[in-house]
Amino acid sequence: MTVKVGDSIPSVTVTALGADGPGPLDTVDVFKGKTVALFGVPGAFTPTCSAQHLPGFIAKAEELKAKGVDEIVCMSVNDMFVMKSWAEAQNVGDKVTMLPDGNAAFTKALGLEFDASGFGMATRCQRFSLLAEDGKVKAINIEEPGAFEVSDADTLLGQI
Repeated sequence: MTVKVGDSIPSVTVTALGADGPGPLDTVDVFKGKTVALFGVPGAFTPTCSAQHLPGFIAKAEELKAKGVDEIVCMSVNDMFVMKSWAEAQNVGDKVTMLPDGNAAFTKALGLEFDASGFGMATRCQRFSLLAEDGKVKAINIEEPGAFEVSDADTLLGQI
């Protein structure tokens, strides 16, 4: 079942790269007590994700934070090392937190997975954005396959 407005963010343990190296991270902890703008992309270093989606949230980070967003999180079905390299390549800095979902567990718990095996990419995350307040979904924008029209930073800004 796909996550919708009013739902709680599911508790899933992912492996993230912290100050002490790889370790478990419960997704609930990412959202607890904060207003979070989360966006999901099909893959790090992929064309639309690298040219438009992530750069748009980097560019609008200050505007989102001025409207009360505590943290901006980018999620992809990639491992923590790929997400780190992508963040460095995109000059993310501290504007966006990169959340690896290497096994697609969080993606599946949100009901936002799709089969990209026809492209040699296995299970991936649908392109989406959402706003959550203290772990509750307040707005969600899910793209049609292949589209990039409603999950951008400007759309989410307009919903706050």
